[in-house]
Amino acid sequence: MSRRSRGQPRVLLVDDEPDLLELLELTLSRMGLDTTRAESVGEAIRLLDSDSFDLCLTDMRLPDGPGLKVVEHINQKALDLPVAVITAYGSAENAVAALKAGAFDYLAKPVALEQLRALVKQALKVPEKAPPPSGYSLLGESPAMLHVRSMIERLAKSQAPVFINGESGSGKELAARMIHGGGTRAELPFIAVNCGAIPENLMESEFFGYRKGAFTGAEADRDGFFQAANGGTLFLDEVADLPLAMQVKLLRAIQEKKVRKVGSTQEDAVDVRIISATHKNLAALVDGGEFRQDLYYRLHVIELAMPSLRDMREDIPLIANAILARLSRSAPARLDAESIAALERYPFPGNVRELENVLERGLSLAADTQRINVDDLHLTPVAEESEFVVAAGDKWPLQDYLDRVERQAINEALEKTRYNRTAAAKLLGITFRAMRYRMERLGIK
Repeated sequence: MSRRSRGQPRVLLVDDEPDLLELLELTLSRMGLDTTRAESVGEAIRLLDSDSFDLCLTDMRLPDGPGLKVVEHINQKALDLPVAVITAYGSAENAVAALKAGAFDYLAKPVALEQLRALVKQALKVPEKAPPPSGYSLLGESPAMLHVRSMIERLAKSQAPVFINGESGSGKELAARMIHGGGTRAELPFIAVNCGAIPENLMESEFFGYRKGAFTGAEADRDGFFQAANGGTLFLDEVADLPLAMQVKLLRAIQEKKVRKVGSTQEDAVDVRIISATHKNLAALVDGGEFRQDLYYRLHVIELAMPSLRDMREDIPLIANAILARLSRSAPARLDAESIAALERYPFPGNVRELENVLERGLSLAADTQRINVDDLHLTPVAEESEFVVAAGDKWPLQDYLDRVERQAINEALEKTRYNRTAAAKLLGITFRAMRYRMERLGIK
């Protein structure tokens, strides 16, 4: 059945349940949308190949196959059509599979009309090409950075959870802001949360808010991070640092799209896109029982891997000059040829954040405020002329310093044992499994 009005956005509904179809059609028609029915995968594919639509909603279970085939067909044909799936209640695996296949979002049965309307409004605002985000950019023309920016552009069109992995200082939050700024939620809040910086006893109230009188000191109602980000994006940085008890509560909030304030008896619906990040190996933490597998699969729907500065050395002059232009109070200072060559050889365990610290120090110490030479950078050579470490006094941020020390110890053990990881682990006094985890986390190949 089709209801066609000229100029109305068109929605293809793929389901074989008459009652649900009627509910969807009634709700969408009240939103001023034109709907077309398909009761099987085959019928949906025929309609998609012969007509044009602005949105597709498909059930996951259809008489002639899974609704995932509809999602895959749309992506294989590059139809530039947002598609959302309807899953059975509690069927997290199906929802995650659909998002990985390219679905825009999902709805769980029984369909909540409020969530349906929010999803449709978001989907119909998806631009053909994400506009360049305002105020945020990742610089570089290396293949690694071009790939990252291409991924960000595609991810901005989706509502699927994104997991950003990368070393400390590689720009994970900046990438998250670009995904948010290039999508349909750009005008709505972007809330960044450092999960490792919140005391465990305050986590629930910080994430979900609290009611007046819920505990000593709760003198008024207060919203949490989820309510603050409602309609927009919640960025969970260092998500691996969440304690297991909080992981359970976070999983439920993501699955149900509802949160309950501490001290409240009712739940509040929230529409939040989740982007998470960590510099740790989350899969290894799952194997070690330190991170919940079900939450891992909820967060790790689409992964964006941020390259280290070592993987994009050709971009160092461009990035360095941009940083100097921002740090300089008048005319930007310039790096001489020797300084640029030294920076290109330096391993940068702290990545772009460390590059910024080095340049800020060089700018402060330079005798000529318009020209920075290699001595101003205070890069100290180690075993070979092509390798440098930061001066011994640079022990901040602490995690970066500890990572450098650990990386150096592991590399020395590997060299001493001719890259036999089992022997190197024994030399270091750790298990092989711990050795493997540390090498993955620190990017040692």
